[in-house]
Amino acid sequence: MTTATPKNYADEYRDPAHARAELARIARLAATLGATRDKPISIMEICGGHTHTIFRHGLDRLIDQGIEFVHGPGCPVCVLPQARIDECIEIASRPGVVLATFGDAMRVPGTKGSLLVAKAKGADVRIVYSPLDALALARKMPEREVVFFALGFETTMPATALTLLQAEREGIKNFSLFCNHITVPQPLRVLLQDPMMQIHGFVGPGHVSMVIGLEPYEFIAEQFRRPLVVAGFEPVDLLQSVAMVLTQLVEGRAEIENQYARVVRKAGNPQALAAIDAVFEPRASFEWRGLGEIEWSGMKIRGRYAAFDAEQKFGVGYGGTRAATAPELADCRCGEVVKGAMKPPDCPLFGTVCRPETPVGALMVSSEGSCAAYWQYAGRRVATAEASV
Repeated sequence: MTTATPKNYADEYRDPAHARAELARIARLAATLGATRDKPISIMEICGGHTHTIFRHGLDRLIDQGIEFVHGPGCPVCVLPQARIDECIEIASRPGVVLATFGDAMRVPGTKGSLLVAKAKGADVRIVYSPLDALALARKMPEREVVFFALGFETTMPATALTLLQAEREGIKNFSLFCNHITVPQPLRVLLQDPMMQIHGFVGPGHVSMVIGLEPYEFIAEQFRRPLVVAGFEPVDLLQSVAMVLTQLVEGRAEIENQYARVVRKAGNPQALAAIDAVFEPRASFEWRGLGEIEWSGMKIRGRYAAFDAEQKFGVGYGGTRAATAPELADCRCGEVVKGAMKPPDCPLFGTVCRPETPVGALMVSSEGSCAAYWQYAGRRVATAEASV
C-alpha cells in the first residue's frame, strides 16, 4: 500500500502548473490503457463534495482523455427514501414537538410533501447548523419535545453521538434523535455486486475516511479487485487521485491508497470512532433511495440510550410503524442517478421542470446532489445545447 507525498500548503492543490502536470500524467496513463471517449475508464467518485469539485473545475471534461466520472451514492440527504421523510413529517406535525434539521433536508420530497411544506402548514420545524444547536433549543424550551433529524455518513456521526452523551450528562429529558445515519462501505458492496455496473476504480471520500480510516474499504480491493484512492477536495487532489487509480490499473494492482494523507490516517480517528461505538450500533437493514434495503448499512441508537431515540419515543420508523415505501415521483430518475446507472441530463425532468428553484427530486434539492452540481456548473450548457437541437 502506498500514499501520496503530502504537500505543505493547500494552495499547491489549486496550482494550475500542478494541475497541468497531473493532466499530462492522466493522458499518458489513459493512452497506455487504450481508453477512448467511446470506451472510457469509469471511475466512481463516492462523495458529493467530490462531485462538486469535478464540475466546478471542469474535470468532467476528462472524458476527452477517455476518463468518465460516475457519480456515486455519496449525498446522505439524496439517498433518504421518501418513507423516512414521511416519518419525519409525522414527528414534526405532532403537538408540542420541535423538529430541528439541517437546511438541506427541508425541501427533500416525501409522498406527503416536504418539511418545508409541513412547516408552512404549522409544524414547528427549525433549521440548525449542528446537533448542539438542537440541544440548546431543548434547554431553552423544557416544556417542548425537541427532536434532531440526525442524518449523514460517518462524518457527522461523532458530533451526533457526543451531543447525545452531553444531553445524558445534563439530564435533559426532552431531547431525542430521529436517527438516519448511514455508512459508506455497504452500498459500495451492493453496487459492486451488480453485474450491470462497470466501474474500473473508485475515488474514496475524504471526510468519511478521516473518521473511519482505510481498512473498511479493503474488501473492494481484496474481493472485487478494484482500486480505491481516498482523495482530498481541491482540483489537484482529484486529478492526482485519478492518476493514482490509473497507475494501479496499468500495473495490474488493486489496492486501497491514500492521496489525502495530510488529513486521513490509516486507522482513522480513534476518538471519533469511540464516540460512535458508544452511542450507535448497526441496523440489520436500512432502506436507501434507489438501492432498496441494504444489510448493516444504517445505524441505530443503542438500547441503553432508548430515552433519546425518537423512533422509540414516538413509535415511528424502524422503532414502530414504518411509512410505506413509495415509487419515485413520476418521471423522476433519482434512484438511477444515485447508483450511477444514469447521468443527470438523462433524466427527462432535468433542466425542464426540475431545476434548483423548482426541484422535483432529492438530487436537485441537496447542495451535495449530483443533479444540483451538474446544473450549477455544467448542466446549463448541456440543457441549452439540447434545447437548440
